Amino acid sequence: MDVNQPKQEHLLALKVMRLTKPTLFTNIPVTCEERDLPGNLFNQLMKDDPSTVKGAETLMLGEMLTLPQNFGNIFLGETFSSYISVHNDSNQVVKDILVKADLQTSSQRLNLSASSAAVAELKPDCCIDDVIHHEVKEIGTHILVCAVSYTTQTGEKMYFRKFFKFQVLKPLDVKTKFYNAETDEVFLEAQIQNITTSPMFMEKVSLEPSMMYNVAELNTVNTAGESESTFGSRTYLQPMDTRQYLYCLKPKQEFAEKAGVIKGVTVIGKLDIVWKTNLGERGRLQTSQLQRMAPGYGDVRLSLETIPDTVNLEEPFDITCKVTNCSSERTMDLVLEMCNTNSIHWCGVSGRQLGKLHPSSSLHLALTLLSSVQGLQSVSGLRLTDTFLKRTYEYDDIAQVCVVSSEVKQS
Repeated sequence: MDVNQPKQEHLLALKVMRLTKPTLFTNIPVTCEERDLPGNLFNQLMKDDPSTVKGAETLMLGEMLTLPQNFGNIFLGETFSSYISVHNDSNQVVKDILVKADLQTSSQRLNLSASSAAVAELKPDCCIDDVIHHEVKEIGTHILVCAVSYTTQTGEKMYFRKFFKFQVLKPLDVKTKFYNAETDEVFLEAQIQNITTSPMFMEKVSLEPSMMYNVAELNTVNTAGESESTFGSRTYLQPMDTRQYLYCLKPKQEFAEKAGVIKGVTVIGKLDIVWKTNLGERGRLQTSQLQRMAPGYGDVRLSLETIPDTVNLEEPFDITCKVTNCSSERTMDLVLEMCNTNSIHWCGVSGRQLGKLHPSSSLHLALTLLSSVQGLQSVSGLRLTDTFLKRTYEYDDIAQVCVVSSEVKQS
């Protein structure tokens, strides 16, 4: 083969263009006061400029749209759309044209072509058009590979391809915090930060719970009988701004009584985030399954069911406690002891038998106590002893109660 032989020109031309929304035209207003040297010249020029808003010429934002001047940024969760055109630049009829578009990511290669069938023939000055779409699910380097094969009039099979490399960026930074309540409720705080260079309209931020939980969103307030977002009617998130969303997860009824099951649940659910940018371009992200650190309750768990907010000084008040055997195998025989503190005094018999408590089962205790000191007092001093293992479990700072003088009216 002669190395000096010129490279054969292809009969077909391939053009690839990204499809994206236009942007609003912006201009830089130049103005001056009437007593300055230009007089009213600059103001008149802005009024005559067709790109300015009539009556608000000094605004940078105009009424006209501009087409994209470059490839632009592509963010995770957005839909990448591209227009592919194969044009016959020659004066020959080309046969068996096959256009193939693949997207190569760091982990996989995806076929984006709408059809895998070849076009029988393509006449001169005619073209084959295709539009491809792909929801971007990976960050990092992506390569769009467009390949074209065809047959000339002489029966020669020709083939060429082009590569288009682009980066997919991360649009949001999502951080989560978990708070485990004594009542088996789990509170999730999601911090979402816009790390792009343009504002976002947050269309939806929801939590899809795992099968064991029901979820309640705590991102609205009730105003005049209507539910309103805590972020206002226009939920825009400016660049580098952060917003916190709060959710409460409660165990479903069929799992609520299974203490051992709820104790070991670490998978909570996943966040579903939908936003819009520019002229309504939509993006969507789903996080992986969110996991919490399961609380360690030990073998026996004591939780508070009911307690008054405010009580009178030196007057008895009632509380209700729930005792749960968190063991999945061992039956316990429990004894309750009530130890007085400097401010809290228990009423009733200490050292009484509670009986046998089977694995993953619970019992409720109605207890009476009083406080001899005013102020915010901590309820402490309960002891549970398992007579089988001779093991004692201590429970202090179970809850807090506000103690006031009996002369103060409780609201």
